[in-house]
Amino acid sequence: MLSTTLAPWMAARNIHYGWVVAATTFLTMLATAGAMGSAGVMIQPLHQEFGWDIADISSAMAVRLVLFGLLGPFAAAFMNHFGIRQVVSTALGLIMFGILASLAMTEVWQLLLLWGVVIGIGTGMTALVLGATIAARWFAKRRGLVIGLMTASNATGQLVFLPVLAGLTEAYGWRVALALTVGVIATALLLILLLMADHPADVGLPAFGDTIVSKPVKKDHSLLATLVSPLVVLRSVASYPVFWILFGTFFVCGLSTNGLIQTHWISICGDFGMAAVTAAGTLAMIGIFDFVGTIFAGWLSDRFDNRLLLFWFYGLRGLSLIYLSFSGFSFVELSVFAIFYGLDWVATVPPTVKLAAEHFGKEKAGLVFGWIFAGHQIGAATAAFGAGYLKSDFDTYMPALQIAGVMCMMAAFAVALMRKADRGDMVHST
Repeated sequence: MLSTTLAPWMAARNIHYGWVVAATTFLTMLATAGAMGSAGVMIQPLHQEFGWDIADISSAMAVRLVLFGLLGPFAAAFMNHFGIRQVVSTALGLIMFGILASLAMTEVWQLLLLWGVVIGIGTGMTALVLGATIAARWFAKRRGLVIGLMTASNATGQLVFLPVLAGLTEAYGWRVALALTVGVIATALLLILLLMADHPADVGLPAFGDTIVSKPVKKDHSLLATLVSPLVVLRSVASYPVFWILFGTFFVCGLSTNGLIQTHWISICGDFGMAAVTAAGTLAMIGIFDFVGTIFAGWLSDRFDNRLLLFWFYGLRGLSLIYLSFSGFSFVELSVFAIFYGLDWVATVPPTVKLAAEHFGKEKAGLVFGWIFAGHQIGAATAAFGAGYLKSDFDTYMPALQIAGVMCMMAAFAVALMRKADRGDMVHST
């Protein structure tokens, strides 16, 4: 591990090693996001090669999204118990195994096991909670910027990889595209093993912006206590309506983004005669605007009422999806959609994180957001399966787009009903 050697060398040159850890985490989340996004180029090739029903393929992707979300709170607990480096390296190993084994699959149950369970667990352990943990441990200042960059990496990475993967799939087949993904994951694993450190104190440094080296408090918790801690937090907040509003609106967020558009976009555009590479290019454009929109949303969340921001974010997203369902998928119409929808892709994350902290306090905010993020992925899984089911029944994705758009409008009005938090304490009503 180079961190113990590199950190003092950088400190002597007035460069904090936290930025190396942040960059390593950024690239790791970008790589795992590419693994998540690669599922979008597999639906049609698997359907054509094996004759599997799109609904069956979508069900495996839905399981992956559920596990991706449900493991968030437990991933945070595992990182506290085992350490970031060990948890993330194990997760990357699982993702690599799942992808490599899937190159030889011939049955739907193998797709469900490998892409649903194995890759779902691996990506779930490297979800947004990883970026939040790194920001909290390594940065006393610029924490918001780091969280914004990590969020943008996770979301944008799922989109910008698609044009390359789609091109490889079209030219050489889906197995070659997945082999590239394995190479990217292997590179991320090497960086984690060489450069990652669990705490600034491990390399003799204070957190960025601090002046005192604070050693982490060693808590003698059993593995069982570690596993139970997220459930204890869930029980303590489950009686508060504000939690369920944030959970429900984030369910809609997942349903209207990675579950629907990321998973089915290439198939949606294919219904209008668009080539997979062209469709993936449009999705990459959405990803570029998403990167800008997410960072800008973080800036706005420090300056405006986050309830108002979420009202506009969900409302505009709903309108863009409804607009798309009635468009003719021309170049101009798709460009307009890509700009407005892209700016709003994960703009809901910074306001939601801040509202969770305001209502439930900083100590619980991480685990509470982990459960809210679980709602996001349950919504994503619902859309991944539901859109495939509707496509099989109606031979079109347009009803799925319209349902997602209407639910976004409902989420906008729901979040507008929330009362403002009082002094960061839990509220008893909304």
